Amino acid sequence: MTGHYRKQFSSSLSYSAYPADSVRRLEQRAVSELGLSLYQLMERAGYAAFQRARQYFPTTRRWLVLCGHGNNGGDGYVVARLARQSGIQVTLIAVEHSKALPYEAQQAQDAWVGAGGQIFGSTSDFPEDADLIIDGLLGIGLNAAPREPYASLILSANAHPAPILALDIPSGLNADTGQAAGAVIHAQHTQTFIVCKPGLLTGQARDYVGKLHCDALGLSDWLEKQNAPIARLDASLLNTWLHPRRPCSHKGDNGRLVLIGGDRGMAGAIRMAGEAALRSGAGLVRVLTHIEHVSPLLTARPEMMVQELTDESVNAALDWADVIVIGPGLGQSEWALDAVKALQRFDKPMLWDADALNLLAKSPNVNPLRVLTPHPGEAARLLNCSVADIELDRVKAATRIQQKLGGVVVLKGAGTLMVSENKVSIADVGNPGMGTGGMGDVLSGIIGGLLAQKLPLYDAACAGCVVHGAAADEIAKAFGERGLLATDLFVAIRRYVNPDWA
Repeated sequence: MTGHYRKQFSSSLSYSAYPADSVRRLEQRAVSELGLSLYQLMERAGYAAFQRARQYFPTTRRWLVLCGHGNNGGDGYVVARLARQSGIQVTLIAVEHSKALPYEAQQAQDAWVGAGGQIFGSTSDFPEDADLIIDGLLGIGLNAAPREPYASLILSANAHPAPILALDIPSGLNADTGQAAGAVIHAQHTQTFIVCKPGLLTGQARDYVGKLHCDALGLSDWLEKQNAPIARLDASLLNTWLHPRRPCSHKGDNGRLVLIGGDRGMAGAIRMAGEAALRSGAGLVRVLTHIEHVSPLLTARPEMMVQELTDESVNAALDWADVIVIGPGLGQSEWALDAVKALQRFDKPMLWDADALNLLAKSPNVNPLRVLTPHPGEAARLLNCSVADIELDRVKAATRIQQKLGGVVVLKGAGTLMVSENKVSIADVGNPGMGTGGMGDVLSGIIGGLLAQKLPLYDAACAGCVVHGAAADEIAKAFGERGLLATDLFVAIRRYVNPDWA
């Protein structure tokens, strides 16, 4: 199963994520304020990784530890020493370098040698009988493709049958962006330290990280007082946004939502968005669509009010609605363009998706009351760049869209990003089964439904993305990822928008 990703929650994960430079500053502050040394943190990191290896690979007895010429390698030396002391046979291969090791890594290497350990060069053969590989080659400072001999060691590790535990980050993966510029370790488990890094949660991370764990190295209480630049979100946080309703609340309290879309042949998109809005708790949902879809939609979901999209119906809806969602199945015809233009007088929360975003790319404007939900292709059109440019640094891309167009941006994908003017979050939910048609329409409906229930833009975007991904994870866990349909999520959505329900 090398390289296969299956989403699994780990209770050890931090809810904070820091880019590499911020992590280094965080470590220095922790050392200064708590009276620690960097070597003490390295010892704690090595112990945490050793314990994780024993937890998941308890029967392994022959470990191969790969150490680079940096502090990630220092962590590897600590793991190797602890393993040898516990009776495990350890082969340690280290990358040679003309420069001296960093001070803490040198201490760790000296302790390994002092305990009787041997160091083999990077051209040494991997032991065929190794039953676990510890990856301590490259850490969070990497920002380019690995050079030799690192690249060859990474490829050899991936080709070996033994499972891999990566220290802090799989070697070769960018800690800030999750990009793989060259060879990257395919880990079954990754033990990161202190806090999560965004590159472990978005970009191409899920192809390489395996099951992610985070150990705060004894700094949990201190970390809670720090202001993390990025939040990691999962289903355990839903009750911070979604609270039980007042016993006397009624449909008017729960919001009036209008959804606009569904050109000829695209009834499914607007129907899924409308039903998702209902399942997320919107009080009243009205759909404006092509006339040929009115009767089928009313038959399929009678709880929705469905009307033909005309100038008159749009104007009436704008006066009636608390929130507008536009885009699912909209197309880019004059019919669609007229609907988008009509929204210029709407001064309440909106969500723009799909072809509404493509029309926005042609005629951009700023609106602080709008949620934008592009996938990478739509994001590329909004920024007039390539999809590759978007995926090169997803946090930067989402931030640029927000700065250009205002409001809140939801950049969809593995590790969906939510970005406002001063906040960034990553939704650590979802699975590959969600790569099917209609998933984005369902997400738009969920967020729109939460906006109708008066959640602030950013909270609705965060909660909606978590509900969406967590619902998909529940269905995938029960039935598998392949064959997952967008409409399969509806029952699970209801459960996740009621997080206190038992």
